[in-house]
Amino acid sequence: MLPAGRTLAFAAQGERRCLGVRRAGRWIVCPYDAVLDGASAKDQCARCAQLDRSRSVAADTMADDPRPYGVYLAYFGPGLLKVGITAAERGAARLVEQGAVAYAWLGRGPLMAARRAEAVLGSALAVPDRFTKSAKRAARGALPPVADRVAELARLHARAQEPALWPETLEPVEFACTDHTELFGLDRIPGEVAELGGMTAGAEVVGEVLAGVGADVYLRLAGEWGRGQGVGPGQGVGGVGGVVAVMDARVLSGWVLGAAGGRVTTVPVRAAVAGAGEREGGGQEGLF
Repeated sequence: MLPAGRTLAFAAQGERRCLGVRRAGRWIVCPYDAVLDGASAKDQCARCAQLDRSRSVAADTMADDPRPYGVYLAYFGPGLLKVGITAAERGAARLVEQGAVAYAWLGRGPLMAARRAEAVLGSALAVPDRFTKSAKRAARGALPPVADRVAELARLHARAQEPALWPETLEPVEFACTDHTELFGLDRIPGEVAELGGMTAGAEVVGEVLAGVGADVYLRLAGEWGRGQGVGPGQGVGGVGGVVAVMDARVLSGWVLGAAGGRVTTVPVRAAVAGAGEREGGGQEGLF
């Protein structure tokens, strides 16, 4: 757990290794003992990832999955809405993982009906099935009031319920919005946020947790840091005016983490995330 106010101080040790494959409820160690790129969010080597996708909803290789699926509308910021699906037994876990600011369920039914609804509704409502990480981060710094988010979701939910768009085998769900402001600590995220780069052997992160959104952890960095990175020094943990940076916690997977030997962050720090009106493109995140 990473509650607001907690101090983090850790260092990456050794080499970053592939985490292997999850099968039958347990992790199978990577047989190749593969070394991974420290800057990537992927925690599997190419061969383990290929094996993973051989039995995957995302890759459409689990068409026989008997579990019921939920179809949802997820809100990430003004104009950033998407249609997606998740196994009903997972509840809202997928929405939390993606960092959805708010969401509403559209319907529930068999996997293939949910898949068709995702494709048809996404096209009819002109919403994509994913957004870049940079777009999501930029939107969090300039979110409208909760009432506006609910209204935007409600409008799209009503359009999605039109009979011409609705698959017969999918059971519709009445509109009810869940907002994650309190869960994520969205009110504690400033308008401009720097970004921590990838980990390398011996690299250290020292800071105070401000908020957590999906895999993104927002930290007020401690001490002097980031020299030569185009970003000024912080002013200590909890210090007024200390620089806030966001770290993708997925880049930690595969590392052995030990205690930090110093009092400063030595991971490269990139300039502040672009504002909501300057969203960037770039590589997409994983589909599921």
